[in-house]
Amino acid sequence: MNALATPKSSLQNRLEGFALTAIFQGVLTFAAATLLLKLAHHQIAGGAVFLVVAASIFHGLFTPWLAPKFPGLFKNSYEPLFFDAGLSFTDKLAQWRSQPTVSLQLVTSVMMLSVLAVAVAS
Repeated sequence: MNALATPKSSLQNRLEGFALTAIFQGVLTFAAATLLLKLAHHQIAGGAVFLVVAASIFHGLFTPWLAPKFPGLFKNSYEPLFFDAGLSFTDKLAQWRSQPTVSLQLVTSVMMLSVLAVAVAS
């Protein structure tokens, strides 16, 4: 069957890109920062969860706007694939995960978060 996909609105595409950027790039970074602050015995105003959520939202909002202007600064925290209107949400995620550098980043993040969590808990 030859079915044409309905075109995705720009608002829906931006929302998908925002969500993917905030969740898969922002949360890991800011969770690690929060654990480092906890390890250094610093009080976090508003709580750790608020810090991670708020920082991830701002990261998801501002990174797509700033990254094309400053590609050198945002080379590891911006994925243009997340904003490709021709791909579905699951296709964006699948293509992103298939990149070799992504698996290295995710494994590194998980290892770092695990070590920090053990350090904070002890």
